[in-house]
Amino acid sequence: MNEKKVNDWLASRKQMRIDRNDLLLFNALRLGDRAALSAAITLLESTLESDQQIASRIISHCLPYSGNSIRIGITGVPGVGKSTFIESFGMQLLQENKNIAVLAIDPSSERTGGSILGDKTRMQQLSQEMNVFIRPSAAGTTLGGVARKTRETIILCEAAGYDVILVETVGVGQSEIMVHSMVDFFLLLLLAGAGDELQGIKRGIMEMADGLAVTKADSGNEKRAQLAQRELKNAIHLFPPTTSGWIPEVHTCSSVNGEQILEIWQMIQRFDEHAQIKGAFAQKRHDQDRYWMHETLRSLLLEGLYKNNSLKELIISLETAVGKGEVSAFEAADRIYKQYKSI
Repeated sequence: MNEKKVNDWLASRKQMRIDRNDLLLFNALRLGDRAALSAAITLLESTLESDQQIASRIISHCLPYSGNSIRIGITGVPGVGKSTFIESFGMQLLQENKNIAVLAIDPSSERTGGSILGDKTRMQQLSQEMNVFIRPSAAGTTLGGVARKTRETIILCEAAGYDVILVETVGVGQSEIMVHSMVDFFLLLLLAGAGDELQGIKRGIMEMADGLAVTKADSGNEKRAQLAQRELKNAIHLFPPTTSGWIPEVHTCSSVNGEQILEIWQMIQRFDEHAQIKGAFAQKRHDQDRYWMHETLRSLLLEGLYKNNSLKELIISLETAVGKGEVSAFEAADRIYKQYKSI
């Protein structure tokens, strides 16, 4: 056997081992092995091309077993009590015999790139439950990339048997738009008496919300929470109607004593039933699939541009020229794009 045939044979054997490991990991994941699920997500989040190839094959294995959950996005300003709410809400779902996956995106430091990833410590009771999987991920510097990984993680969690997926966002901003595009129900948590400075932020997010909950309705704050609830109900009627005809509901709740947490779950169930009857549930999922196809394509094209060796010198030289004010940022970007297109 000549050298080329030997190398080809070794490569095929290596590929067979990788494929076999893919199936072993997939089979363990399907049986609900949380370690296997964590390992698959780690491969998914890896920047190594070899890991990405393995993760892609695992996703392909999982696709026929996905789509059977209710995906819930949970957002709100920092301090509104998202993690505390999720713990209380998760404990309520366990009473309904649900298997729960919590995917939390933690903000990353712009200076160091690090993240605390402290969601498990904030959900101590929930994290100890056998039917709960909690996975914090660092937002990093590219939110769209993290969002893509989160969407693919949802597929893995569904294949592993989790029927309620909770996605906690970083805060109010671009992350909300990304998470909204991957969930069935979008829940906005609000504080009573937060002040006028938040109204401009809340308006855009409120229009995306399928349900709203005023948190911390306890310890003497009940009346303020009820007043905020009435004001929000009036505000909802000023927003454009949803395509399915669903009118977002507004509730108050206390994550500390668990009051009204069940009512929020019942609201989500009403929404799910309404969307299924109207055909909006399946249509939304299809629209989201198309959206993520285009988002992934944009991400890959951008990644390919920056990895192109023939463009690296041009990009560096134009960065210097833009920094000195010799070339406008727009002209520099246009020149890079034209060069990329001609390759």
